[in-house]
Amino acid sequence: MPRITKPLTATQVKEAKAKDKEYNLSDGDGLQLRVSKRGTKSWLFNYYRPLNKKRANLSLGPYPEVSLSKARELARNARELVQQEIDPSINRKEKQREELLKQTDTLRNLAQEWFEVKKTSVSAGYAKDIWRSLELHVFPSIGTSPVTNVNAPESIQVLKVVEAKGSLETVRRLCQRLNEIMDFAVNTGRIQANPLSGIKAAFLKPQKKNMPTIKPDELPELMATISKASIKFQTRCLIEFQLHTMTRPAEAAKATWKEISFEEKLWTIPETKMKMARPHIIPLSEEVISILHQMRALSSNSPYVFPSFKGHHRHMNTQTVNAALKRMGYSSKLVGHGLRALASTTLNEQGFNHDVIEVALAHIDKNHVRAAYNRAIYLEQRIELMAWWSNHITSASRGSLSVVKDNTE
Repeated sequence: MPRITKPLTATQVKEAKAKDKEYNLSDGDGLQLRVSKRGTKSWLFNYYRPLNKKRANLSLGPYPEVSLSKARELARNARELVQQEIDPSINRKEKQREELLKQTDTLRNLAQEWFEVKKTSVSAGYAKDIWRSLELHVFPSIGTSPVTNVNAPESIQVLKVVEAKGSLETVRRLCQRLNEIMDFAVNTGRIQANPLSGIKAAFLKPQKKNMPTIKPDELPELMATISKASIKFQTRCLIEFQLHTMTRPAEAAKATWKEISFEEKLWTIPETKMKMARPHIIPLSEEVISILHQMRALSSNSPYVFPSFKGHHRHMNTQTVNAALKRMGYSSKLVGHGLRALASTTLNEQGFNHDVIEVALAHIDKNHVRAAYNRAIYLEQRIELMAWWSNHITSASRGSLSVVKDNTE
């Protein structure tokens, strides 16, 4: 039978006297009062470290500054951390470090300030990618460096590690992001000049790689493969929906019913979901309307057009189309994003206006005035373009190989 420790009383704590040797009085559950040979008293929390299961002591402060009741509260908090597999000693050090960072202009702190502004002009997904890249490749090495100490040689050395792995595109983006952060530091008066302005010249230039796609004359084979594939009907609808609308995988998977107007036959994607952080309007062909009606019957109780199989309150995984194409034997031949390239190639070969195609693909125009003008005047042309593209897809399906139904029945 385990020995039961009797809790200490306030009187016992107060009257504990010094002895020839330092000793501990236990209050139970890891809380101990340590009495030194000089008679000073301090509270300790004794616990097993979650990582290696070794004994460790966490100082909770001196007595009487920390009373018995306060020590029990602190010990209880530490015990809760241990139960969550968190080492309270490490947790304390991390909090102290975080507090120190708040008081100094470190690279990470400046990056956080910059990011709060940056994320308002990009999509949520892209913003997440920006911050994750900095956390993964930059902050561990120089994140705590005062921004006044950040220099080109050290930054280049940090990014050379990434370059050595062959991640040249990641290096390019990190150079761009670091320069934006340092420009922000200049503009907010932290430093006089950006010391990283030329660091991209120290790295190999990444070679642009196009997303795997297929040739226009391979569309019939693709539709036949999709029709015979062992995939769920909703997944098939998602693939064809993305193909017809020429959208990116994430845009299609995250489509919601409130974005769809059956009356106007338009799908309006808000800027928060778009890669370029600009709203995008897509004319809906009769074939797309057919797909939506079929999904409506399956997902009417979900806010999403393509709800997750794990719960209607979530959308399908944005990698669903890629995974399905891979299982169908298109690994390295075609990815979800490549469906856009297939549409672009086909429409350009058919002689459609290049600018209309670019607007349909939601490609941003560097001339913002022209971009706004394009969105305003190209809607009618895009209705015609989308109708032709959908008809082309169903024709390639030989009538019975698509989920599209005749709405005139």
